[in-house]
Amino acid sequence: MNDTRRVFLGVTAWTAGISALHGWLNVNWTALRNGLRSRDQLQTLVVAGLPVTCNLTLPIACEARNLDRTSTRANFEYKRYNGWPEIKESLISGQIDAAYMLAPLVMDLAAKDVPVKIVSIGHRSGAVIMVRTDSPYRKFQDLTGKRIAIPSRFAVDFLFLRKMLAKEGMSDKDIGIVEMAPPDMPAALYAKAVDAYCTGEPYGAAAQRAGYAVPLRMTRDEWPNYICCVLTVRQELIDQNPGLVQDLVNYVQGAGSWLDAQRDHRTLAAEISADIKYFNQDRAVIQYVMENPTDRVTYGDLRMIKEEFDDLMQLSLQAKTLTRPIAFERYIDDRFVKAAKPARIAL
Repeated sequence: MNDTRRVFLGVTAWTAGISALHGWLNVNWTALRNGLRSRDQLQTLVVAGLPVTCNLTLPIACEARNLDRTSTRANFEYKRYNGWPEIKESLISGQIDAAYMLAPLVMDLAAKDVPVKIVSIGHRSGAVIMVRTDSPYRKFQDLTGKRIAIPSRFAVDFLFLRKMLAKEGMSDKDIGIVEMAPPDMPAALYAKAVDAYCTGEPYGAAAQRAGYAVPLRMTRDEWPNYICCVLTVRQELIDQNPGLVQDLVNYVQGAGSWLDAQRDHRTLAAEISADIKYFNQDRAVIQYVMENPTDRVTYGDLRMIKEEFDDLMQLSLQAKTLTRPIAFERYIDDRFVKAAKPARIAL
């Protein structure tokens, strides 16, 4: 064999090896296997979420389901996203079949005939409006003309801010609204790039625990039945595999009951969710949310109440994040919650 042929074969083998390694490291094998099956034959159901404690029932549901060797249905795999727009696009495209989403955003998608339905809520309360500890801001009148960060105009955090402003005879026109990713908010407040921020946990607790921020208002005090993040699935999954949807709802409902049952459960939940495969966050910050106070965010009451969603829609219409009302039945499928048998969470 001459040298040229040896070089050619060597380069070919090296290229094939690198290509194989690249494929192994970068291909989403779960998605590929699922893509070759219809939705009634899924081995793993990927459920997307953000690393926020309003989504905490999802890592607990995934962990418990995957440890349950008695079930013959698909496992659940948590997929962490960094923002709601990315989850929205993945749901629209069908890249994922289930996710925790902002309730007003699901209403908007359903109004645009995107085939998605809310099948459970994921929490209650859990939003805060934070200001610097050394600031003079003690009421919203003090924030007139100041910059306040929100995650999105579709976020219920924004509706919470509007409610608090209205209590003092103000509107969002009296302040400067800045849309910002929640993980960036504590640093922005510390650097005085914003004067306050409104978001879900643990991004309020992170700044409070560090000592440079305090809550101006908390939903636990002002809006205890507040809901923001909701379990949303594509209609194809409901039609083709309703048993799997029911299984998912059962585990989410079970996770909610488990989280509120004992303080030790919340400690374990902070440890589980802090892992790199879930929130990838500081366990101590999540633990701070769980304890200061214990009802900073709650999970035990995951009923879907029509009147609460109607109120949420009216607030969204007033905020102009929705342009027209949408019938409850177009964006909600509550039969799974009504039939739910909360799963036993053995962790």
